[in-house]
Amino acid sequence: MLKSVKTAALMAALASPVLAEQHAPVDVDQVVATVNGTEITLGHMIMIRASLPEQLRQLPDDVLWEGIMDQLIQQTLLVQAGPEEVSQRVALALDNEERALRAAEHAQAAMDEAVTEAALADAYAETYEGENRGMEFNASHILVETEEKAAALAERARAGEDFAELAKENSTGPSGPNGGELGWFGAGMMVAEFEAAVKELGAGDISDPVQTQFGWHVIKLNETRVAEAPAMEEVRAELEQQVRNAALDEVLDGLTEAAEITKTDKAEVDTSVLKNIDLIGQ
Repeated sequence: MLKSVKTAALMAALASPVLAEQHAPVDVDQVVATVNGTEITLGHMIMIRASLPEQLRQLPDDVLWEGIMDQLIQQTLLVQAGPEEVSQRVALALDNEERALRAAEHAQAAMDEAVTEAALADAYAETYEGENRGMEFNASHILVETEEKAAALAERARAGEDFAELAKENSTGPSGPNGGELGWFGAGMMVAEFEAAVKELGAGDISDPVQTQFGWHVIKLNETRVAEAPAMEEVRAELEQQVRNAALDEVLDGLTEAAEITKTDKAEVDTSVLKNIDLIGQ
């Protein structure tokens, strides 16, 4: 889907001052090879390298130069030896490739333009300030193997016995020796059943037995607090992606709304035809 279009940023290699003095200014239109009169430029080679898997891009530059040069020369020879007319398969593939590249380029430009300090500040406020920060909980628990034992321990705790001592004596969990203390945790940090039970408690309350994949729990909620917001720099990358995604969605929504689009109902088509590459001419 176009909404998921993302392009990888290309890392520019900075030449050292010494190298910069030794080499002439780079011209991507510089012809680096000819094959029966067909020109291969530095730009062609740069784009091939940019499309290589990360593992291959780690090879030394001189090794890559030779490999890319050989590939382009061999491809050019094969094109020259083949028919002049482009096959239907190649024509369709080129159409798709051009569409994808141009769409990605426009999407990237729209997303890059949207990332400003003001936009990041707004995203930070929306995500982390006020009620959006969510709650954090400080709780203790006793973990046992059966519901019956958990129920009995819950009753003893409600009757006034010290929860921490009950945990030390009975809990099979790693927090038992520490009185069952779990410290502070936020949404998503505990298994779903445990988290749901904690949210139903008030400070000082003790839960009924709660079953999770680990066994049966008796939970005591010690206190709650509003989650502390992280520093903006800690979440800058997350905020940038959030702003980028929102910008792209806005662009796509606007373009879609303004466009005249018709689509064939898939009910009218045998969708298994997608697997039949033989339908496309050689």
